[in-house]
Order: sequence, then structure tokens, then C-alpha cells
Amino acid sequence: MAAENTGAGAYAAAGVDIAAGERAVDLMKRHVARTRRPEQVDDASGFAGLFRLDTAKYRDPVLATSTDGVGTKVLLAQQLDRHETIGIDLVAMVVDDLVVSGAEPLFMTDYVATGAVVPERIADIVGGIAEGCHRAGCALIGGETAEHPGAMEPHEYDLAGAGTGVVEGDAILGPDRVREGDALIAMASSGPHSNGYSLIRRIVDEADLDLFGEVPELGGTLGEALLTPTRVYAQDCVALTAEVEVHAYSHITGGGLAANLARSLPDHTDAHVDRGTWAPGPVFDHLAEKGGVDREDMEATFNMGVGMVAIVAEQDAERASALLAGRGVQAWRLGEVTAGSGNAVVTGEYRSA
Repeated sequence: MAAENTGAGAYAAAGVDIAAGERAVDLMKRHVARTRRPEQVDDASGFAGLFRLDTAKYRDPVLATSTDGVGTKVLLAQQLDRHETIGIDLVAMVVDDLVVSGAEPLFMTDYVATGAVVPERIADIVGGIAEGCHRAGCALIGGETAEHPGAMEPHEYDLAGAGTGVVEGDAILGPDRVREGDALIAMASSGPHSNGYSLIRRIVDEADLDLFGEVPELGGTLGEALLTPTRVYAQDCVALTAEVEVHAYSHITGGGLAANLARSLPDHTDAHVDRGTWAPGPVFDHLAEKGGVDREDMEATFNMGVGMVAIVAEQDAERASALLAGRGVQAWRLGEVTAGSGNAVVTGEYRSA
């Protein structure tokens, strides 16, 4: 009678390659090392990430946490077989939510699930996550790679992450600080970021668009434009908060500019936004034209060129824009806060590119 297949051999026969997982860990180590912060504490077991909070730096430290994924943008990355930047998207979606509260991002953990562990592909994904953490100034202190044969095809994967930050208890930003007369300062997005990709993929399919085809107005192929990584605003927002009187931030993600901006307003105010202060950018024009999507639906789905909004005291408006520009972030006066009922009102026509 033949011996029963046991141990790693049985697991491999079920579709889980332990050796590939170990090689993926080895390949990603050099990426993760770039994100190290002095507060990290080594855990020899590797089962947890440890981080020593320097409480002497804070009077009343409050921890902030956020978790997110990248949505169906991962399907586009898989279709194009380009995996180096999708991790940057993940970090941006997490840390740029954290800074809305005024928190400095401290560390992140990630989770990658895949149908089959291909070490080089996993290293590319985690390399992107490490690059995003580097841009955000936070440490990547742990993560998990899970192989799910049968539940996912070998080329398929999904990823998620969680981040933690810290803010002084008396410095938490939000709607309660916003007042009439405040200025809205827009920070330019790098494109659709990581939102609206279900609609984008539908446009690509229904209009039979070639992801590998050159589109002159986009400066490259359509696929390259759509995979442009999400801008990471975290360190820019932390720097801005340290220098000017910031009352609130609004991270412009799913639902568009008006819906997200309204979340940062008290009930007795409105935010008035003038479309004439910016041009959304060629990728949005291209998607609207090829997909036959009207402006209302575009604005309810995409950031339309504005990835983050700072709500600042009127006297600091010019200084805020100048500080951001000095950090390489295109920024401009988007509008102002008035008396109202907690809504963001967008008026006018977009500026021509």
C-alpha cells in the first residue's frame, strides 16, 4: 500500500508552494528595509511588527488608524502584467485618509492574496508598497502573503493594507474647526488615482479601447496612463499643518469632489467650488469622450484632477499654496467656505487644458 502524501508535498499537491513563498519573502526584504523608522523594534519571530511610540514627543497622543484596498485597479494591473506601482496606490489610499485627521502616519501592514505565489511578482507588488511607505514617511512593519489556489486563478491577486498614525489630542482636524470665510486649497491629482476603475474597465470594454495603444494627448499608452500611481500627499499635509492654520482636509476618493468635501464641513456651512480654477486633465476628457459619460456622472465617480483639499484660514491661503508648490505639489485656490447647510456646491465651467 502506498504511503499517504503528507507534509509540504501534500500542500504542494493542493496548489500551495511553500518554497515560492519563502523566496518571495527573501526578494521583498530589501524593499521593506527602505521604510525602516527608528521607532521600530525587531521581533525575531516575525509574527508581529513592533513599534515603540515615543510618548515624550506628545502631550496627549491619539492613535489614528485606517484600512483600505485598491479596488478593481488591480485587475488592470493584472491585464497589463504591470505590478510595480499598484502598491503605491494601496499606501496612498490608507495614509492619505489618516492625514485628514491631522495624524502623522507611523507604520503600515499589508496583505496580499494570490492564486499562485510568483516570487518576482510578489516582490514587485511589495516593492511598490515599500515605495509608497517611503513617500509617506512611514514604516512597513509587517505583512502577509496568502496563496489561495482554487479560490483565485494563478495570475490573480488582491491586496489590502492598514495604517496607524498619531496626532495630538488638541490638534485633531475636522469639521468642528471649519468656519465661514475659510479658503479651499486644491492639490492636483495624478489621474483617477484608485477610484472609478469599474467604470473605467467598462468604458475600455464597451468602446473596445486598446490599452497598449499610444494616445498622444496622454503622453503614452492608455494602459500606462490608467496605471499612473496615486499621489501620496501624507508628508505634504503634515508639513502644511505644521506651518499654516489648517482646519480640515478632504481626501477626494470614491464619490468625487463634492461628496467627499461635504464630509469635512459642519452643518452650518457650504463649500463653494469654482470649476474655472482648473482643467481636469486629458485622461478624464478621454474617458468621458470614449465612454459617452456626462459631466454629472464623471464628477460623481472621479476626482477630476483634485486629489486632496485643504481647508485653511483665509489669511494663510496664499502661503499654503506657495508651501505646497515648493514641495512640488500643484496647488491653487479652489473656492471658499460660506454659510450654508453642509453641502459642497460646484459651479462654473472647467478651464481649457
